[in-house]
Amino acid sequence: MAANKKLLFLPGDGIGPEVMGQVRKVIDWLDNRRHVSFDLDEDLVGGAAIDTHGTSLTDATLDKAMNVDAVLLGAVGGPKWDNVARDIRPEAGLLTLRKDMDLFANLRPANCLPAMAEASSLKEDLVSGLDILIVRESTGGAYFGQPKMIEDIEGGQRAVDTQVYTTAEIERVCRVAFDLAGKRNGKLHSVEKANVMETGVLWRQVATEIGKEFPEIELEHMYADNCAMQLVRAPKQFDVIVTDNLFGDILSDCAAMLTGSLGMLPSATLSGADQSGRRRAMYEPVHGSAPDIAGEDKANPLATILSFAMMLRYSFGDGDNADLIEGAVKNTLARGIRTGDIMQDGMELVSCSQMGQALTEELDKLAV
Repeated sequence: MAANKKLLFLPGDGIGPEVMGQVRKVIDWLDNRRHVSFDLDEDLVGGAAIDTHGTSLTDATLDKAMNVDAVLLGAVGGPKWDNVARDIRPEAGLLTLRKDMDLFANLRPANCLPAMAEASSLKEDLVSGLDILIVRESTGGAYFGQPKMIEDIEGGQRAVDTQVYTTAEIERVCRVAFDLAGKRNGKLHSVEKANVMETGVLWRQVATEIGKEFPEIELEHMYADNCAMQLVRAPKQFDVIVTDNLFGDILSDCAAMLTGSLGMLPSATLSGADQSGRRRAMYEPVHGSAPDIAGEDKANPLATILSFAMMLRYSFGDGDNADLIEGAVKNTLARGIRTGDIMQDGMELVSCSQMGQALTEELDKLAV
């Protein structure tokens, strides 16, 4: 991997700065032990940006994000900013980053390591070794469709959210999903509600047509409500799932809890490739800002560290070091090291910074 790739750190709010601090330990380790280095910049987003700049994302920060090789985000939001204007709320900055960077393909893995299987709310045999990848369309659908409004009507109010998709929007996210399925186990579930929604009808039609370009991939269509049921009934039937923004939001959180903890799960959101083959990308943990434990060194940094491993894999083609980091996470958990959110009987409770230290120790062992 070429040296000095440009990264932008956006720690955000709550536990964001703490978990990002542990990623810096991994970056320092890569620099010292693997001669992999980065040009690293850091800026504000979310509530931290509101407090300083009066908005959750400044134009200057967005410009930085548009011109780096990858963005790593911690978390945004918290009750402190619950009553700010909707257009500047912490989450608005995140949505703007996704929209303006054209990050249309959100990759949400749900992996259950054997050491964590008993932490799941499902039976251990259903989830141990689980490895699902959900590809969620993330710049269209009900979250961005217009009109979107609440209006007064006789006797009350009327709320409108518009679910809208174009052929092109569906095609590009389906191609990403088919491509990823080809690098995994060759099975793709396309999920929608074609029985009651016109967008679902179009989604199914487009997914079927794209599937003809990938004859080696086994394509199965499934309604979103059935998919939710199947995720908790027999989750190992799935390999890759591709779905729209709204259903992807719901199903990926459902899949996340199969693994035992949101604190363990990374994500990536990618744009299409430009003429040079470069993709814009943002990586972030699935968990929120956890303001109740912010500043107490109790957070689980593993999801953010695993998000960084996804960055190495998808943005920089550095599968070797991504594998190394993922292996170190697996070994650390196998040793019984736990932060509070994944604590189990007989395990060793550690702080956020201690978990980062334990991980670098495992990296040292694996790199010998």
